[in-house]
Amino acid sequence: MYAIIATGGKQYKVEEGDVIRVEKLEAEDGSEVTFDNVIMITKDGDVKAGDAVKSASVKASVVKTGKARKVIVTHYKPKKGYHKKNGHRQPFTEVKIVSIQA
Repeated sequence: MYAIIATGGKQYKVEEGDVIRVEKLEAEDGSEVTFDNVIMITKDGDVKAGDAVKSASVKASVVKTGKARKVIVTHYKPKKGYHKKNGHRQPFTEVKIVSIQA
């Protein structure tokens, strides 16, 4: 059984026991979060989507929060002597899927 959930502007295919990294959530480490925006659920080859999964939810526990590896962004304009270098570390929350309620 797996589900497709939407959070942080992205969609994730999850099963029970999966550990995924999502956009930063306002939750403490070790706490439990619920994803209510379920797009689709598949159970024993039966696919449910739309109004059939309106009441479905996915429960997950927060493993850790942190920042991803640094991405270096460089801008320059040729022949003008313009160089600019920036770095960015995207915050994330790592969650472990506990259960899927259909």
